[in-house]
Amino acid sequence: MCGIVGILGRHEVAPLLVEALKRLEYRGYDSAGIATVNQGRLDRRRAVGKLINLSDRLVHEPLAGKAGIGHTRWATHGAATEANAHPHRAGPVAVVHNGIIENFRDLRAELAAAGYPARTETDTETVALLAQMFIDRGLPPVQAAQQTLHRLHGAFALCFLFEGEDDLIIAARKGSPLAIGHGEGEMYVGSDAIALAPLTDRITYLEEGDWALITRAGATIHDAAGRLANRPETRIQIDSARIEKAGYRHFMAKEIAEQPVVLADALRHYAGAEGSLRLPADMDFSRVDRLVLVACGTAGYAGQVAKYWFEQIAGLPCDVDIASEFRYRDPVLSPASWAVFISQSGETADTLAALRHARDRVARIVAVVNVPTSSIARESDVVLPILAGVEVGVASTKAFTAQLMMLALMALKAGVDRGRLDAAGLAAHLDALRALPGLMNHALGLERDIARLAENLAEAQDILFLGRGAMFPLALEGALKLKEISYIHAEGYASGELKHGPIALIDARVPVIVLAPRDALFEKTVSNMQEVMARHGRVVLLSDAAGIEAAGQGIWRALRLPETTPLAAPILYAVPAQLIAYHTAIAKGTDVDQPRNLAKSVTVE
Repeated sequence: MCGIVGILGRHEVAPLLVEALKRLEYRGYDSAGIATVNQGRLDRRRAVGKLINLSDRLVHEPLAGKAGIGHTRWATHGAATEANAHPHRAGPVAVVHNGIIENFRDLRAELAAAGYPARTETDTETVALLAQMFIDRGLPPVQAAQQTLHRLHGAFALCFLFEGEDDLIIAARKGSPLAIGHGEGEMYVGSDAIALAPLTDRITYLEEGDWALITRAGATIHDAAGRLANRPETRIQIDSARIEKAGYRHFMAKEIAEQPVVLADALRHYAGAEGSLRLPADMDFSRVDRLVLVACGTAGYAGQVAKYWFEQIAGLPCDVDIASEFRYRDPVLSPASWAVFISQSGETADTLAALRHARDRVARIVAVVNVPTSSIARESDVVLPILAGVEVGVASTKAFTAQLMMLALMALKAGVDRGRLDAAGLAAHLDALRALPGLMNHALGLERDIARLAENLAEAQDILFLGRGAMFPLALEGALKLKEISYIHAEGYASGELKHGPIALIDARVPVIVLAPRDALFEKTVSNMQEVMARHGRVVLLSDAAGIEAAGQGIWRALRLPETTPLAAPILYAVPAQLIAYHTAIAKGTDVDQPRNLAKSVTVE
């Protein structure tokens, strides 16, 4: 969630730290700060709100130094105030931290009794105070940091900076990602390789429990047991242009528009022109007794769509679990089952914890991720990158449809392996998927109509989304998108459940958005729409030409989409659902890319 950056450089680091933090804005934050060591003196600057506020402060109160750390904070313990902003300082120590120190209250009481009272509401200050206490007791900085780490319970990525030490950063990782960047006579630390992309393409990822002593000469890494660890250096390739808006008003708009290209590229990578699939050769579903799909938020809805595909196409039983609930309900797992973990970042804390819970209880762990170097990817048996490229907008768009594409291809592979899908059937499904980029471009052409519709939707206090079959999870996703960025209360329901409670909400002020391609369930959906209209509800129908014609009179608004197959429909219909959320948020005047209270990468439970 929060963002960390550290630099041991040859030039002034304050502007470099701020620029790196800008690349982490997409993670979500409500305050920011940096600390440097200059001629042995430790100092810091912090500000509440956007990074521009920190930049303005640095203009009036410059911060010199060639060694420094920076942070964007998403508040957990304590409100978004300057006092609670990172870096936290205690005497000769400054600390930045992602995660949660679970035993901070006990530590805080112990420190107060020892003469080190807390001055903020945060758990992170406890880390700085502990290090200060150990230094005051005579330990040098490195040993003070080590002793501090031994006392911490919970999840964290940490960087320590010390007064009098202009060639030293201590970094540590437990449950929250952290990477070290290598330069020529310079070294870097970041919670995300994106932050370091302009500085270096040489990255070493810390493993669980690692801590590192970093100087300009390099990094010495120790594992959780204190042994020297030889972690590999990786070359990363991040196209900086993919992290720019490229003329679009918002990253979300750019990422919605990129979807046809993203999906076309993914299909070329995973499906041959001759009608074959290019998934890993050892990925054989023939003896799998059940799939367990685990994810959070939007990725969870992708899993719910995929459940229909795996069961209908491959006859493979499939469970879908919310990652934050998975291990707490103590699921019954079979050694013949596979567990599939879906995450855009590959660092989602709940999903990673669920993976670790399932690791020894199932036959295989499969990761469907956008970052193939992420923690979830590194801890999985099989990694299937969705190839969406960097996604900056907090509300996931292209990563969602790319996850759906990957899961659809997996379902087809399962159908072939289990003898439920012959070569002709596979070819037909792949043809439908290959048609999607063109159909999505058609859907993008509805943007002007959707923008006009959004002017009306923006006046609503409540909006319902309805769908049947695989369109039901898409209704959930459409409602989530609208809630995330427009702050309008929205709910998604299975159309058939309308009369079991939600219909009580229907009146002339409640728009009801119905996702209903003309398929085998369409007639039943029309009946549900009639129930809405009989109660003066305003129906917005997303369907193809045949569906709109069959729906008859009384529709408030209709958005006509191209015809497609049941497999491809949820991917295609995601586009207008995203555009509805985007333009409604524009009409409301909200912060589309960085909606309040949300973070892109949720690395705390």
